[in-house]
Amino acid sequence: MMTSVDTDLIRALGDPLRLQIVTLLARETLCTTHLVEETGARQTNLSNHLRVLREAGVVETEPCGRFTYYKLCPDAIAQLAGQFADLAESARTAGENKRACP
Repeated sequence: MMTSVDTDLIRALGDPLRLQIVTLLARETLCTTHLVEETGARQTNLSNHLRVLREAGVVETEPCGRFTYYKLCPDAIAQLAGQFADLAESARTAGENKRACP
């Protein structure tokens, strides 16, 4: 069964820094300060990337005093993995389907 891939999610994960953030959050819940230390990115730049990830449903926030912690939403990643698995399955049978040239 062929499904379309969530392009907003792909775009959100397509940036190297955002992918690094997702990789870090896959290991543990981190606050912005931790992410600045781990990535070396400036806080304002990091906040913009985190906003994109939040809007795409990849991360969610958890307030803790004056800090905001971020954690990965595994269902979003699993959904994308499922969409790619569907594409791979479709590609396996596509070799049998050859459109004739006019």
